[in-house]
Amino acid sequence: MTVTYSTRTKTLLASALAATLLAGGPAAAFAAAPADAPAAVPIAAPIAAPATAAAKEIAASEYAAFLKDKFGITLSAGMNRGEFFLDLARAAQLAPAEDAVAFKDLPATSPYYDAARALYQTGVLATDTVNAPNALIAVNAVQAAVRAAGLKELAYTYPKAKAEAAVAKLPIRAASLDAKTVQELAAAIDTGLLPAAYYGQLKPGAAVSADLANVLIGKVLVFKGQFKHYIGYVSDSDIYAQLSDAYAESKIIQDEELQKIVDAALEKGLVTGYNLKDSRFEPNFVESLTLVYGHSDLNHALQLIGLLRGEGIDAKVQFEPKTSAFVYLKEWGEPGVSEQYEVKQIANGNYIEYAKEYDIAFEFATAADKDRFNGIIGAYAKKNEENQAGLIAGSWWQPLYYSLTPLADYNEITNNKIQLGRYYAQSFSLKEQSKAVVDGFKQVDPNVKVETYNFWTDVPFYNYLNGESK
Repeated sequence: MTVTYSTRTKTLLASALAATLLAGGPAAAFAAAPADAPAAVPIAAPIAAPATAAAKEIAASEYAAFLKDKFGITLSAGMNRGEFFLDLARAAQLAPAEDAVAFKDLPATSPYYDAARALYQTGVLATDTVNAPNALIAVNAVQAAVRAAGLKELAYTYPKAKAEAAVAKLPIRAASLDAKTVQELAAAIDTGLLPAAYYGQLKPGAAVSADLANVLIGKVLVFKGQFKHYIGYVSDSDIYAQLSDAYAESKIIQDEELQKIVDAALEKGLVTGYNLKDSRFEPNFVESLTLVYGHSDLNHALQLIGLLRGEGIDAKVQFEPKTSAFVYLKEWGEPGVSEQYEVKQIANGNYIEYAKEYDIAFEFATAADKDRFNGIIGAYAKKNEENQAGLIAGSWWQPLYYSLTPLADYNEITNNKIQLGRYYAQSFSLKEQSKAVVDGFKQVDPNVKVETYNFWTDVPFYNYLNGESK
């Protein structure tokens, strides 16, 4: 059974649930050093206290977990320049242009060649001498990060006095560096690319530590929009306003090319529902710490945040606009139109209805907090009887939340997904029904590419897919 959740239609769809849905610049040595970084600051402030800017500074360990999860990168003490360049290019997704680069000390057969070529072509490496086996000096690692993050032009606006005033915060003397290096370090300090906790590591000749290397590559991804995307933390004092604004700004998603396929499948009865989402809002969280929760009611989302705070759980929060589409039968009466619903009449007199909904992705601080979520929802956001007291507003009989990694007490189902450009349509199904969903879409368009993968959902929603109404 595919996902066609909406508060308005839950009762109307009850009869349909029984049917299965088919649906280096000048300072010479741009590698590794003593792990003398200060203790990592916490990811978030305690729930009871307002978060400070320092408390929200992302720790090296979080960047390290992200790089390992997304790219298989593990930065370690003793890395050389070539290794750092390789990991930086991979994480920043810098692919070399076709033109060859003749490095003075790096043959095209080197495992570091393509990365060095990409960095040279994008201006991160400013010289054709790579010195790949040499240790990477911390100062030069910061320079590389400034350039890879797209801050070079900003750096070169710094007058001498302004740049030297910023660099005075570091244990290295500006007078010992060339002008561009001082400017790049100053830009790193002022933009926050180099967090204050790591100033002490930029000693003359000091090699970069693994923690600093993780932070610098992580910061590059932040500046390039390639790190995590979220509107805030559960613990933020303004999270309710951020969530309300995100909901108010979201609209029913429309994409003519994509909907031509999935709406035709709906009209032909090959599938009975799908969701539309926009990939620009994907959180890019670490999967082992992430759950995605779907609903349609803003008040439910606000109370859910409050519920988690009251239970002592903090997490990053990303709002993902979502539209659910399903067949609305003409015998149900006039469907009406509002900011939450739009309809399109089809040939048999029925309608396709598009309902404004959302997913909220949570990235928890720990796997234990992620595990606790299921029990919290079961106790306070899972409806078991009519007019049930003690639940947050808008609680569903079958709440929907899922994980891309296995969890105890969750059941495995399948997503059947079509993506065209930034938009995608997806239809959740039982694993054994996935082929029917894929065949339904391909009957409309034999050339359409349908991606399928398994994931883990809460038991009540799994029961919904099995046709249970409660």
